[in-house]
Amino acid sequence: MSDKLIIFDTTLRDGEQSPGASMNKDEKLRIARQLERLKVDVIEAGFAASSNGDFEAVQSIAGAIKDSTICSLSRANDRDISRAAEALKGANSARIHTFIATSALHMEKKLRMTPEEVFEQARLSVRFARNLVADVEFSPEDGYRSDVDFLCRVLEAVIKEGATTINVPDTVGYAIPELYGNFIKTLRERVPNSDKAVWSVHCHNDLGMAVANSLAGVKIGGARQVECTINGLGERAGNCSLEEIVMAVKTRRDYFGLDLNIDAKHILAASRMVSQTTGFVVQPNKAVVGANAFAHASGIHQDGVLKARDTYEIMRAEDVGWTTNKIILGKLSGRNAFKQRLQELGVQMESEADINSAFARFKELADRKSEIFDEDILALVSDEGVTHDHEQYRFVSLSQHSETGERPQASIVFTLDGKEVKSSSDGNGPVDASLKAIEAQVHSGAEMVLYSVNAISGSTESQGEVTVRLQNSGRVVNGVGADPDIIVASAKAYLSALNKLQSKADSVAAQG
Repeated sequence: MSDKLIIFDTTLRDGEQSPGASMNKDEKLRIARQLERLKVDVIEAGFAASSNGDFEAVQSIAGAIKDSTICSLSRANDRDISRAAEALKGANSARIHTFIATSALHMEKKLRMTPEEVFEQARLSVRFARNLVADVEFSPEDGYRSDVDFLCRVLEAVIKEGATTINVPDTVGYAIPELYGNFIKTLRERVPNSDKAVWSVHCHNDLGMAVANSLAGVKIGGARQVECTINGLGERAGNCSLEEIVMAVKTRRDYFGLDLNIDAKHILAASRMVSQTTGFVVQPNKAVVGANAFAHASGIHQDGVLKARDTYEIMRAEDVGWTTNKIILGKLSGRNAFKQRLQELGVQMESEADINSAFARFKELADRKSEIFDEDILALVSDEGVTHDHEQYRFVSLSQHSETGERPQASIVFTLDGKEVKSSSDGNGPVDASLKAIEAQVHSGAEMVLYSVNAISGSTESQGEVTVRLQNSGRVVNGVGADPDIIVASAKAYLSALNKLQSKADSVAAQG
């Protein structure tokens, strides 16, 4: 049994299935580069057959990332598998991850297939994938709720056909740690050729136990790969959190006895990048990456930490990247320093012109606020569309007036397919007036299901980061905008969400 734990990150595939968390190709590539800096073993870049946009994202990541294995998900059919293989052609190390449901409930109600039909499709799909790439992962969707005898039969067959990794998902977050760990152990003991594959766990967080279940699968079950996401991002209640798995195994090496490739000092930067790209704010009390993760308010705790840090801290904040949370740039900083910081933050610009444009906006921001944080730079780059595809709508300017006892008024100028339009409206508040002014021109008919404001850093001079979630015709998208003026940030976020609604890159639903 290997003493190394493989970290399989699925932020760009399963994490993206969170309602509103969809990312475009350039955003995915930027996050993939950060995952490579983090030294993630396997990056599941997407579901190539789901849409042309996802295919292009997988293809782009496969060509750019050199140090991590790049994986594409596929259903257990020849078309999906061929599409995944085509997208992965440029990868240094490629993996196809194919899946089919094996629980009685899913086979009958969703697939409308008999167990024998599922068995054959699983076996033949792995055989087909194995002829295209050397590294094939197989997942029995809803595996934890599957009949053990049938599951053992399927897994034995797919290993015989060449599957190199067997992943057993708790697709609906139903598992309990001890039971899940013993379930993995039972499968490994009962499948005759189990030693021919790496065993993997993939747990959802519906009952808040995704990390605990995954660790039980590793310690009790003998799994040597964990599938996880940055910040625990994922559909419903989310997935197993990468930062928590990594730091649990590192901090309690005395118990787990496992090594990791992960360079943990890049964890915080990855967390911030994913949060700012998707608009999913990290809760302050989130383990490892939350704002309060290393904060001490109690006088007794403060006294103890001042005398000896390990009285109340089991990890060092700097080991996961908190030392990078410092002021490093201001209005006197030069272009080279700015360019270097972009590289350290994992931001890749397509051209010198893009760098010059970003630097000009940085200087403009530095004139408005004296202290520039890493979060400000990430927000600036993401918000201003340097890494975005063509946008139908783009913010230009806004003016608004509000006073006590009077109904607020707002006037906004934005571009529509490159042409400036102006609109005005009143509203219940300045934000409401600004967004109504936009809607008066675009007539999107979208329903706002979330409006959220987050201060990027901790002062009144901070940039405000606004997330707007819109729903229209069954599609749910997030828009994110940042600016020291909350009203402007709100308008930018709304326009960002409208741009995503205009995108035709609909995806096919994948496994959980």
